[in-house]
Amino acid sequence: MQEICSGILHNHVLIVALIACLSAQIIKLPIELIKNRKFNLRYLVTTGGMPSSHSSFVGALAAGVGQTMGWESPEFAIAAIFAIIVMYDAAGVRQAAGKQAQILNQIIDEFFEEDHNFNEARLKELLGHTPFQVFVGLGLGIAISWIAGPAY
Repeated sequence: MQEICSGILHNHVLIVALIACLSAQIIKLPIELIKNRKFNLRYLVTTGGMPSSHSSFVGALAAGVGQTMGWESPEFAIAAIFAIIVMYDAAGVRQAAGKQAQILNQIIDEFFEEDHNFNEARLKELLGHTPFQVFVGLGLGIAISWIAGPAY
């Protein structure tokens, strides 16, 4: 077990990908502060927003695998395809779910204006990302991976 933990802690590609993900989450704080003029620590753990931490994570992962294993390797192909699927999901399916939640919340708000008895639970609206947020997250992840350099 100790050998496994030691191996994980010395996995350069994994550590750099995690740093890229955490960096994207931390960057959300000042962006939201500028955008909404309020400091909200919830952005450190929430999905959605600028930049996409999912895209940063998988972008750094794919770039790190490419740097370490080679751009022609099957491992890079797997990481790149995985990254594309995650980013497509972030900007597609989850973005659509967030828009649906927004519309349902609006319906609930309008329903309550007429004094109905109904459960007022709100749905989470900030689920996915715009394509721009995904692209910025990807760029951040790749940049962090290049700055950290390959682990040889």
